[in-house]
Amino acid sequence: MQVTVIGQFRLPAEAMAEARPLMRVVVEATRAEDGCIEYNYGEDVLDPGLIRVSEIWASREQLGAHMQTAHMAVWNAERNALGMSGRSVTVFEVSGSQQF
Repeated sequence: MQVTVIGQFRLPAEAMAEARPLMRVVVEATRAEDGCIEYNYGEDVLDPGLIRVSEIWASREQLGAHMQTAHMAVWNAERNALGMSGRSVTVFEVSGSQQF
């Protein structure tokens, strides 16, 4: 069953210039993973440093495998070093979808 992940985390606004190339690396590596349908980060336009996360995975197992990758371990350390706070992530099981 597909899963959708919606989340957010905060980085200090002054760390964003350093964070952007690091985020690019993890997004590109993740998009190449088996089972990754969508993987996106976006900075909130009204709240600098607030990063919105959206992901779609073919299965919960593939999401779990993603969390064990080397690039996620590196990214976890990097964002902690940058001062990450306010991390909140929710996983939804998707039984169907419809485009508008």
